[in-house]
Amino acid sequence: MGDIVRLIDVHKTYGRGDSRVQVLDGVDVDFEVGTFTAIMGPSGSGKSTLLQCAAGLDRVDAGQVLLDGAPLHELSERALTELRREHMGFVFQSFNLIPALTARRNVELPMQLAGRSIDPVVIDRGLAEVGLTERGGHRPAELSGGQQQRVAIARALVTRPKVIFADEPTGALDSRTAREVLALLRGVVEEHGQTVIMVTHDPVAASYSQRVVFLADGRVTGELFEPTAGTVALRMAELEPGRSGTNPC
Repeated sequence: MGDIVRLIDVHKTYGRGDSRVQVLDGVDVDFEVGTFTAIMGPSGSGKSTLLQCAAGLDRVDAGQVLLDGAPLHELSERALTELRREHMGFVFQSFNLIPALTARRNVELPMQLAGRSIDPVVIDRGLAEVGLTERGGHRPAELSGGQQQRVAIARALVTRPKVIFADEPTGALDSRTAREVLALLRGVVEEHGQTVIMVTHDPVAASYSQRVVFLADGRVTGELFEPTAGTVALRMAELEPGRSGTNPC
């Protein structure tokens, strides 16, 4: 089906002089259309930076970032904003809902920002997909953490983006609610053919993906297909600082 996101020899540093840190060091990685990929690595390995660069939220120092062939690294800030609005969805650990707005109005927000007419049927369907048909009139403070994350997912999906970027989407949830949210993300891929790229530190969360990409010291060190929590945990243990065959982060 082809790649929807490609990073080619991507480099990213933060700081200057003695405080300069190389966060991404020649990253090459592709993400196919209609797949669910987890990105994992030890603390400081560069996984969140990789996600931010892939989404055009952060500029690379060198290399190329392509979204469906469009070179993000060459686009103006305005063009990047428009591309993100039209073709990307975002789900974060902090739900980032607008407290004064109801769940329904939060889901409508991306369409408003894009200047699209709001179709009530589309919003109803979005809330139904995440199991919140009866909660559309509630504000975030009236919802549980899991329900708030479901609203965030519905908001990310409402424009039917090509790619959904998720950064620790279950980090603030209990295990049962986390499983429900992860099943929702897996369903997005299997039922709608969308692409999900998720950063996580949790082997159980990664087991819901179809593929895990591992980072260490800002470099891709390997990948695992059809992962289980056990196989992911073993691979992560090998990447921890101090283990033979790895470098400290």
